[in-house]
Amino acid sequence: MNSCSGKNLMQQQYVVGIFNLFSLTFITILILGRVGKKSWPELVGVYGQAAAAIIERENKNVNAIVVEEGSFVSGDFRCDRVRVWVDGSGVVTEVPKVG
Repeated sequence: MNSCSGKNLMQQQYVVGIFNLFSLTFITILILGRVGKKSWPELVGVYGQAAAAIIERENKNVNAIVVEEGSFVSGDFRCDRVRVWVDGSGVVTEVPKVG
């Protein structure tokens, strides 16, 4: 292999890598673009079950899960989940958001 063909191969790999990055970014934008509403600040102070129903009605692509403050949850991000954090009385205490 001469230096010209090695350089050409590296350029091809670079172009393929950039193409893959842009493709992944484009697909992510398409997916997230269909998600719709991503946060619900107006629901702080509302009962959790009612808030969850509103969230699922306004964004058909998510599942709203009512979680009591202090509960252990996974740290992963999911674009199809909204956690509705409530206090001991079942009232929303944080802005529900996709994740």
